[in-house]
Amino acid sequence: MSPQGKIIWQHRPPRYDRPFMQPLAVALVCAIFIGLILTMGVMDLRRSDQTLVGFMENQGMRIVGVVERLTQENLNTMIQASQKAGGNVFVPLTEQAISPQKFLTEKIVAMAREVDIHWKTEHLSGNYLRKYAQEKNLWLLAVLNAWGDIAFQSRDLPDEAFPGKRAAMKGSRREGAPDLFTRLARQKIGFLALRRPDGSGTIVIALDQDGVRYWGTRVSVEKAIEKLGEGQGQGLVYLTVHDKKGMLLGNAGELPEMWGSDHPLVVKIINGTRPMESRKVTFGGKSLLEIVAPFHLNEKIAGIVRLGLERGNTDQILAENRRNMFVFLAFVVLIALLSMWLLYHNQNRHLAGIVEMERQLEKAERLSSLGQLAAGVAHEIRNPLNAISMASQRLKREFLPADQEKMMEFEAMTGVIRDEIRRLNGIIEEFLTFSKSRRLELRDCPVQEILQKIVNLISAEAVTKGITLRTDWGSDPVVIPMDMDKLQQAFLNFIKNAMESISGEGTVTISVRKPVDGRVSIRITDTGCGMTSEEVDRIFNPEYTTKEKGLGLGLPLAHEIIRGHGGEIRVLSRKESGTTFEVLLPAERHSNGKGVKSE
Repeated sequence: MSPQGKIIWQHRPPRYDRPFMQPLAVALVCAIFIGLILTMGVMDLRRSDQTLVGFMENQGMRIVGVVERLTQENLNTMIQASQKAGGNVFVPLTEQAISPQKFLTEKIVAMAREVDIHWKTEHLSGNYLRKYAQEKNLWLLAVLNAWGDIAFQSRDLPDEAFPGKRAAMKGSRREGAPDLFTRLARQKIGFLALRRPDGSGTIVIALDQDGVRYWGTRVSVEKAIEKLGEGQGQGLVYLTVHDKKGMLLGNAGELPEMWGSDHPLVVKIINGTRPMESRKVTFGGKSLLEIVAPFHLNEKIAGIVRLGLERGNTDQILAENRRNMFVFLAFVVLIALLSMWLLYHNQNRHLAGIVEMERQLEKAERLSSLGQLAAGVAHEIRNPLNAISMASQRLKREFLPADQEKMMEFEAMTGVIRDEIRRLNGIIEEFLTFSKSRRLELRDCPVQEILQKIVNLISAEAVTKGITLRTDWGSDPVVIPMDMDKLQQAFLNFIKNAMESISGEGTVTISVRKPVDGRVSIRITDTGCGMTSEEVDRIFNPEYTTKEKGLGLGLPLAHEIIRGHGGEIRVLSRKESGTTFEVLLPAERHSNGKGVKSE
């Protein structure tokens, strides 16, 4: 059959096509389960991150503790050395005591040389000295010329603090500078004077008690950071210490951003309301954990410490945990989907069997109803059949024409009537036993023979209705095992149904194709009104009919007969375009499970 459209009905074992709802519930449970796993995985990643951050915080606090301890030791050493130096008894200083003081002296000398460089370039001014002294926390920064006079100074010296100051500034070069130094010493102001080698000037740096305390602490911190760097492993990117005023006490590395003393976090740490704070930052292409903690000296908060630790190993561990979690989650999802598919497949297969059993029971009930209906109408049908049979026998016996040609035609017509009465009687008998087991009497017979009988039987009716019957089955007979009467009844129902679908003139084509794949194809095609897909689905239902008269049992009976022969029925129909019934019958004998009698 050349496909002019898709097959919209084909007799096959029924399949259960309704969706099974249980997999939806399983899918919901799996989704909840996967959500729980994902939630637990995210929580586990967070716990791992918190654990690793806690470990790095402990590491950072250990570093802070080391810096505090080393700073305290350096500061104590400087204090002890200062106290010993001020006594009446000479005590030799050790290298440990000399080192911080020497480092402090070097720092002050370095500041003096920096000022001297600006002096040489003639960029020196009182404003510069005031700004520089404020930045370095110096009590006094002064520049004396070759005669000992003050050329520039960072602050004005009060008269009450230094009596005779003006005389010193205006005195001779022999008395001015010594008088200044003497007066600084009397006021217990520490100072350092750096004289140029050529005697062209002197730079004086003076520190009050706050300055001495600041620079002593700063030198101690810087020495501690320097010593820490000697034994510190990889991971520390920067470390900086500021006092409460925001003055730098020590620094190693470059900070991501500078904070002032008014920064909220700095204020909280200085006040003691926040013991420690950490945050993740990205600086210089590296992922860091910055730790901000208070800096203690003499068991008091003296400032804050900011240090940055690399998170390289930590991020690698978290990335590996995250990757493992997603791999595990992917396996869980795959297993869940596979379980859902297996459940869906198995449940639908079992439900298909249950539905098929329900259909068989429903069909058995319909057949039982047909049997009860047949018992009621059989008697009424048999009486007129008996009368017709007796009349046909009398016609053949008493009204035989004398003309030889008409006699043969008369005998053929009476033979047809007699055969049809016999077949109709057989149909009634089969209708009575429609719901019972039937046995087919199979004989090898050409398909064209029974189709030709049907054409001879209905040709007159077709001509009356203006319908053309066309046949296409070739000259070679196609022999298959069949029950001739039953198969003739089935094809007659198909052809009559095709003729009834044509209103007015039309064509019914009957064709036979030689066996292909062990099956013979017989097609009945009409040019009638056609059917919708919904109508096609119901035409073989005994309870469905579109006829105003009759029971509409022709196609269901034909379906049962074809199924009894082990065949298939395919229906191709389009509304207003006609219908094609294709019957596929086996070319060899078989057992259909209902009992087959063959000869």
